[in-house]
Amino acid sequence: MTPEEEDARTAAIEAARKLFAGPVGFLKSAPSLNFLPDPVVREVAFAGRSNVGKSSLLNALTGRSGLARTSNTPGRTQELNFFDVGDPLRFRLVDMPGYGFARAPKDMVRRWKFLVNDYLRGRAVLRRVLVLVDSRHGLKEVDHELMEMLDKAAVSYRLVLTKADKIKPSALAAMRAATEGEARKHVAAHPEIMATSAETGEGIPELRAAVLEAID
Repeated sequence: MTPEEEDARTAAIEAARKLFAGPVGFLKSAPSLNFLPDPVVREVAFAGRSNVGKSSLLNALTGRSGLARTSNTPGRTQELNFFDVGDPLRFRLVDMPGYGFARAPKDMVRRWKFLVNDYLRGRAVLRRVLVLVDSRHGLKEVDHELMEMLDKAAVSYRLVLTKADKIKPSALAAMRAATEGEARKHVAAHPEIMATSAETGEGIPELRAAVLEAID
């Protein structure tokens, strides 16, 4: 990285820090498309398997411990949850229902799938989806299914490894390399993989900057 690139990276991280240090608040939950907020600003959505750590990462990203509800019960998030960022409003974060929880009733899984698919395919203000992947387990079949659907819908997305503090650095490096290899096979995937930890804060400043980059 050149000195100029390093300066730009530092400036982007600081700009994102300032933005997320400002007003961030819950707007509404949408159990169906009829309840979506008006598409007046750009959106960045968070998707991932149940218990991948979406809510914890959202809380770490915004520096607010109780913004997104966390639960040890997989599949608790059953709606699209919208959060306003900035005053005046700059953009919205969207917490999507976790997928891939086998114990959920089939009709519930079907409703979740339709809601997620319809939102991703039809939301003009959606700028990027952050697909969260547990760094201990890597990509699963349901992740590949989502990635293929995003490719077909031409929705830009980026893979983000979560719980990076739970594995050894060597294993994390190997997982990052393997995940980058998979990302290169998908036309709508960002080529760079991010590794994060909601507990230690690893990768959170860079993730904030990536969100700001996506909406700008």
